[in-house]
Amino acid sequence: MAPDASLKLRAEDVDDLAVISACVQDALISVRDLVYDRAAQSFIMAANRFRWEGQPPAANGAPPFERTHCAVSFADVTSVSYRGFRRSEEDRILSLLAIRVGVKSGTIDLEFSGGATVRLGVSRISVRVADIGEPWPTAWQPDHEASDPP
Repeated sequence: MAPDASLKLRAEDVDDLAVISACVQDALISVRDLVYDRAAQSFIMAANRFRWEGQPPAANGAPPFERTHCAVSFADVTSVSYRGFRRSEEDRILSLLAIRVGVKSGTIDLEFSGGATVRLGVSRISVRVADIGEPWPTAWQPDHEASDPP
């Protein structure tokens, strides 16, 4: 994929989901932008994602990194549970760490910093992600401390 191309991916198995997880790692998501449509069996979140696949730093002093808005949608969702935050905290911003198949069979976990989690009950893996609009520059790149060896 060209560094300036919009992201558009789908996941139908665990390996595909790992790719999407890497692409949306460190996305910022407002609690108000987490939407479950029970009748349609879908869960959608709008995110402000860091473009890990972005271009190398500019030599002219411009901010070297980019962010963009994207939508992440999950189909065949049978239930949703929230841990570590309240749905009423609409102005709260969550930082996405990973999207993983849950330890419990038939679940996908959206893991956020600070111990917040959204657990989706699913009948199968069916996830899509697509960038929306144009990216914008940012000087800040997410950074994570290295974890201790196992």
